[in-house]
Amino acid sequence: MKFTKKRFFDLLWVLAFAIILIPTSRAWLLKIISFSPSIEKVSERISISSYNWELKGINTQDVNLKAFKNKVVFVNFWATWCPGCVAEKPSIQALYNDYKEKVVFLTVTNETKDIVNAYFKKKGYNLPAYNRSSMEPKELSTQSIPTTFVIDKKGMIVIKSGRADWNTDSIRDYLDTLIAE
Repeated sequence: MKFTKKRFFDLLWVLAFAIILIPTSRAWLLKIISFSPSIEKVSERISISSYNWELKGINTQDVNLKAFKNKVVFVNFWATWCPGCVAEKPSIQALYNDYKEKVVFLTVTNETKDIVNAYFKKKGYNLPAYNRSSMEPKELSTQSIPTTFVIDKKGMIVIKSGRADWNTDSIRDYLDTLIAE
């Protein structure tokens, strides 16, 4: 059987559909095409109106956002079934490994403790994970996941992003700047 140009393109179409339809393939593809998030323009930044947001710890202690006023906070809304969330989680873990003493990381999900702990164990993650105990501040409300917010020490949202590669030099440099302020 002769391998023709038409067969080659047919094979490419089959591979493309497989990547799109198989969830693990989608996460892999999204990871490859992830980009560094952009920083909000100063004129477009909004301030957190209320720090009263209670979170129930899944693999850590319960917290209230009030405890993190005047600190740099990284808030990530995610789920284990979300391909974009799965794709960006390794970059968040890498950032957490290096910044956990300087930045507050809040990874927030609606999933159960068992699901999250099993997923983290399988992937080797040790990020602090939370469920909402109360509604988040309206400025952190989102209709899609993944969504990540970075809040500076003054309570301004300086980054709001969907799926992204968080383990980049530009993000690390920016976090260093925020920490130094």
